[in-house]
Amino acid sequence: VRHGLALILQLCNFSIYTQQMNLSIAITAMVNSTVAPSQPNASTEMPLTHPQDHWNSSLKESKAVPAYDWSPEIQGIILSSLNYGSFVAPIPTGYMAGIFGAKSVVGTGLLASSVLTLFIPLAADAGVALSEIPLQVMVSTGQYSIWVKWAPPLERSQLTSMAGSGSMLGTFIVLLTGGLICQNIGWPYVFYIFGGIGCACCLLWFPLVYNDPGNHPFISAGEKRYIACSLAQQDCSPGWTLPLKAMILSLPLWAIVVSYFCEYWLFYTIMSYTPTYISSVLQTNLRDSGILSALPFVVGCVCIILSGLLADFLLSRRVLRLVTIRKLFTAIGNGVVFSSGVLVALHWVRSSHGTTMVFLALSSAFSSLCEAGVLVNFLDIAPRYAGFLKGLMQIFAHIAGAISPTVAGVLINQVRPNVLMNVHKRNSQRLCHSH
Repeated sequence: VRHGLALILQLCNFSIYTQQMNLSIAITAMVNSTVAPSQPNASTEMPLTHPQDHWNSSLKESKAVPAYDWSPEIQGIILSSLNYGSFVAPIPTGYMAGIFGAKSVVGTGLLASSVLTLFIPLAADAGVALSEIPLQVMVSTGQYSIWVKWAPPLERSQLTSMAGSGSMLGTFIVLLTGGLICQNIGWPYVFYIFGGIGCACCLLWFPLVYNDPGNHPFISAGEKRYIACSLAQQDCSPGWTLPLKAMILSLPLWAIVVSYFCEYWLFYTIMSYTPTYISSVLQTNLRDSGILSALPFVVGCVCIILSGLLADFLLSRRVLRLVTIRKLFTAIGNGVVFSSGVLVALHWVRSSHGTTMVFLALSSAFSSLCEAGVLVNFLDIAPRYAGFLKGLMQIFAHIAGAISPTVAGVLINQVRPNVLMNVHKRNSQRLCHSH
């Protein structure tokens, strides 16, 4: 039953992350073009060719007629604004999930977020901003309170990583199919389809998920006894009071917070701008951009599950201590040499499509190791306050999510005029050479 619970949570995370990624993939079909600042010295007699032309030509073939003129800077702000309303929600959500149980908190958040997703196209036409992120936070934060009573210590990494892999799976599917949906039936259906899937997941969640193994009607006596015995030495009972002073002075907790921020800065930047990067730098059309953008995430999905299995194997065989496992997986997943290092190297391999995709896949693979490292470490150090601590981590994750796409949009907006000018110069040189 505990593995079935992990699969249901995987579906919930799949649904939530498809809803988070909807706008990132649909925005390329919603805008006329990435509006660039005008060039005072640009010739009006010669057509200016740049990577966005390939993107626009594919949009003309799409049934989704672009409706908005948004510059890269505005697009970055829009993508970041999804996180602006989420700074207050995580801590109360985690706290209430710890006190009252995750079933109602997660189920309510998933249902409400899915219903709001269905209304986003209507809201866009009306010029109204709808943000489901505070509701999605209820799912991503509240679910960890379940593992306090369901996950034996020797299976904690594999169960949480199996559930967490739904995030990468959802990102993979929406990137793989989002471009096809936009091109064939229109960008509003991206929101309709994945919002409907979320509503369907609720039909599994409410009847099959229980906060405690002792109350589950289908669990066997042997599994219930095994879970109870494995958690006998762990203080899992939530309390109304919180040791805030001890938390503030805890260096391990601050190390987890900093690692969370760094990991999600990288994640939100990649999640928001991978489709745009592939379409503009690799000059692909709408369909191919979605397929190529999805590949790193399916690699990440598989590696998340494998990392959890490997971590529990090393722990159960006593190859490494728990603290060593967490530090090792975090160092590889969040290290400069690995996940971030290969992204920095993308600039020098952009002429090769294959090498670029390999580097993106490697970054995703290395980064996924954090799921069995720092991303689950708070369950080890304070399981009694897991819901509250996860909420605290989510605040720093959403701060990174609010800042990183905006920073990327500003940088792209500053760099693009120089890129276009260089393209114009090359076109002029080719024209002179042909004469």
